[in-house]
Amino acid sequence: MLELDRVSVSYDGVPAVTAASLRLPEAQVLAVLGPSGCGKSTLLRAVAGLEPLAGGRVLVDGADLAGVPTHRRGCALMFQDGQLFGHLTVAGNVGYALRLRRTPARDVARRVDELLALVDLAGYAERLPGTLSGGERQRVALARALAVDPRVLLLDEPLSALDATLREHLAGELRRILRRAGTTAVLVTHDHEEAFAVADRMAVMRSGRVVQEGPIGEVWQHPADAETALFLGYARVLRGPAAAVVARAAGLAATPALAVRRSSLVVSPVGRLPGVVESARATPEQVRLVVRLEEVGEVDAVAPTGAHAAPGDVVHLTVDPHRLAALPES
Repeated sequence: MLELDRVSVSYDGVPAVTAASLRLPEAQVLAVLGPSGCGKSTLLRAVAGLEPLAGGRVLVDGADLAGVPTHRRGCALMFQDGQLFGHLTVAGNVGYALRLRRTPARDVARRVDELLALVDLAGYAERLPGTLSGGERQRVALARALAVDPRVLLLDEPLSALDATLREHLAGELRRILRRAGTTAVLVTHDHEEAFAVADRMAVMRSGRVVQEGPIGEVWQHPADAETALFLGYARVLRGPAAAVVARAAGLAATPALAVRRSSLVVSPVGRLPGVVESARATPEQVRLVVRLEEVGEVDAVAPTGAHAAPGDVVHLTVDPHRLAALPES
């Protein structure tokens, strides 16, 4: 188990991380999300021992890592660009740390073959990094990080340099690889879709603080506040009477504030909420609308592809209660 107990990090007296506490069970993946500059990469570097603590403790399996140097913590760190050695082959990169430990050559070769099979790169051992695609290079970097069986794998936005389609594919691959390897991992990302694809648990950071942490489904369904909900991809937050109207249409109890996904509201002939279309934009999957509802105001909604909804048209909306989140009053 990895545990962070009120960890704080400062630069020249300016707090970068403040009293961050997290618990990650063995063989699970924690995604740490937050906007740029929120302290998530600093937190990762503190776990690795690359940043001194201004306060708190980092523990692995109950042992405090205070004073333990980076190379003895049992952590492996993987960055967004992979940082492969361009002059070494794929096999040379993957087996690099094992050779530093003076592992017998036969054992290195066996472990390299195992890892290349794990990341679906069997047969790539003699290739040079410059001949690989971006996704292939990242898989080599992952295999290299796993080579020494780290107690905790630390992933600092490992897919952010890739294009959207490849990033989505590799997120699923990363999940599969970590599960098969049984690795405890912390993934830092600003992309909530990537977090949902890879992680078991989620922590949301803002201004150096962990504002919410828990199982990924629980954080998604119950955001701690409006700002967290919007960061996680909810389109709007409705308050007061507007929240009550939409909650009632969804068959839910009234709530002081309601976070609403765009796809929560769908145009339907049997919809209970009539409104006027303010704008419409077609995408390959659906038509995205802004609709003005009486007693509510503007909301985001969707209609099926090919639907003819133009500004000024009257439409009726149904509400999916599973794509709403009640928020605390504050």
